[in-house]
Amino acid sequence: MKKFTSVFLAMVLTATVPAGFQAVYAEDTSAEDTQETKTDVDNEADADQLLKDLTGSYQELWPVILADDYTQTWIDDCKEIVGEDNAEAAYEKLKSMVTGEVYGEEAVEAYKDGSGAYFCGFTQDMATVEFDGDTKTIKGYDKDEKELFSHTYHYVGMEETRGLYEFESDDADSGEFTYFYLAPDTNDTTYHIEFRYGSDADALEKYDAGDYAYWLASGISTEYDEKMVDDCIQLFCEENLSEQ
Repeated sequence: MKKFTSVFLAMVLTATVPAGFQAVYAEDTSAEDTQETKTDVDNEADADQLLKDLTGSYQELWPVILADDYTQTWIDDCKEIVGEDNAEAAYEKLKSMVTGEVYGEEAVEAYKDGSGAYFCGFTQDMATVEFDGDTKTIKGYDKDEKELFSHTYHYVGMEETRGLYEFESDDADSGEFTYFYLAPDTNDTTYHIEFRYGSDADALEKYDAGDYAYWLASGISTEYDEKMVDDCIQLFCEENLSEQ
């Protein structure tokens, strides 16, 4: 998970102005700094390994870990960082920033006042996404488990803003599944995944403009267990509430 930014804590505790996109989703340059020391060959090797590490099936993250059953887990983890008096407010703020309902140009218009929230669900009717690192295949299925697409992909570069690995479909006419941009997140490291996909590579590079503005898909393994959920919630709280 990319850290929202340490100023988030102050915003939660003071509860003054609503959090805006630039403040809460500050650009993370650590991945870019790391990239500068790597060659294209290194990045491609890492990209291939990432696909292998991702092998498996994933569903949307937030409906799982924001379920009522885990509310107390969130509050307890927030309490460890911001104290009991501020824990519930911190949880509500964190939740509000990842449960936006619009994205793209509609979100750009809605958030032109400086407010903002991310839509973190899957688009194009996709309910689950499946990776096969050995064949470099990505597949998507709808809620009825009907296959929406199945393509092999090849590495094409690095996305600078968040350090996502860029993959392009080997098949013509892949539509909104032509490009997949994958964060270096796995079940073993961050207990969830983050990615973007679409037909326009230039638009996928932008987070506050264009067809994919204010959207970053988040997934969790369809075979998740309680420990994975607990670890994911704890990591999210630590990265976004801890003072730096």
